[in-house]
Amino acid sequence: MIKNKFISGTIILIVGGLITKLLGMIIKIITTRYIGDEGIGLYMLIIPTFILFINIAQLGFPIAISKLVAEDKQSSKKILFSAIPVSIILNIILLIIVFILSPIISKLLHDERTLYPLIAIGFVLPFVSISSIVRGYFFGKHKMMAHIISHICEQIVRLILIILITPRLLVYSLQATATGLVLINIVSELTSIIVLIFFLPKKVTIKKRDIIPDKGIIRDVLNIGIPTTGSRIIGSISYFLEPIILTSILLKVGYSNTFILNEYGVLNGYVLPLLMIPSFFTQAISSSLLPIISKSYANNHFAYVKAKIKQAEFISLTIGVLVTIVLMIYPNLILKIVYNTNHGAEYLKVMAPFFIGYYIQVPLTTALQAMNKAKEAMMSTVIGAIIKITMISLLSMLRIGIYGLIIATISNILVVTIYNYSKVKKILK
Repeated sequence: MIKNKFISGTIILIVGGLITKLLGMIIKIITTRYIGDEGIGLYMLIIPTFILFINIAQLGFPIAISKLVAEDKQSSKKILFSAIPVSIILNIILLIIVFILSPIISKLLHDERTLYPLIAIGFVLPFVSISSIVRGYFFGKHKMMAHIISHICEQIVRLILIILITPRLLVYSLQATATGLVLINIVSELTSIIVLIFFLPKKVTIKKRDIIPDKGIIRDVLNIGIPTTGSRIIGSISYFLEPIILTSILLKVGYSNTFILNEYGVLNGYVLPLLMIPSFFTQAISSSLLPIISKSYANNHFAYVKAKIKQAEFISLTIGVLVTIVLMIYPNLILKIVYNTNHGAEYLKVMAPFFIGYYIQVPLTTALQAMNKAKEAMMSTVIGAIIKITMISLLSMLRIGIYGLIIATISNILVVTIYNYSKVKKILK
């Protein structure tokens, strides 16, 4: 039964992932055609901050809720209603923090046009958090179809809004456009929440005691969520510091702000999204893997846990290698078809082979979290982040342009993947 759920859940997520990835690529293509290299560079400058605050706002709740619901030891309704109030309070605090810090971050990024897009992030966070919490519930219940349909609807709404709003905002400025691109997430995430609500069980009665938060459940959610999100927050802090350190050092050694903005935009707006294409497969596999491993590991079915991890790694590696070969052979063609540019072809060829490590890293990290070893996953992220930031700082002084960041990113991938593999192997003997 568990095996069937894993296979069917993975297939649903992969098929749905293909559709959402295709929609995401269309969104990316249309956005880049509208706002160009400079606009992409500006938008990419704020993305690390956006991701950092999203990870803080979620606080690991989606994984924690998925794990607790899958273990089926407590009421699913109680888990859901205990997590949501905590999330709302956290997001109100974060909204205030974003307002205070935005002017400072904007100065650190050396581009005053990032101010209003940064402020807009605060308004988006509550919608992203609630959406992810409800998704965590459906993952725990192995109901992958709800996640897929909500995600597809979310992407369609985002696509329509970008087509309707972006040209009108461009009349004013790139700053207004970047702000609009951030705020569009409010409507798209709200769409996702509404769709997910339709998939909630209709026959289940909700009593007054169900909606009263349970301190024990909140404690369990935080005990799982904080170490889990710790890993993501550390990675996000590294990503947040990346453009700040890179911009400061490259400006100091003589590169122009235009060069930095364009090359950083090319790397993060064109190259990395292509390299991340296989990630929807690995994320789909990992999302199905987490509740399965959680339950099997809790019941001491270690042989089955080993088999599932090996299966996930094999699928991730196979898909990753195939995509890597295509990207290495036809980098110019793919960039031209997708983004109508050849910028970034050399970056793509250099990074593609090493990203195979990233594709197998995701299931390994999920396995550690599912086996209650989130601290080990967090430690690998800490080590990887320290190495990455240190290498960016040192290599950027050598006047090798954006290649300092490329080498640092590759090093981070290799270190974290090897560390996580060694920990999973040790845990399962």
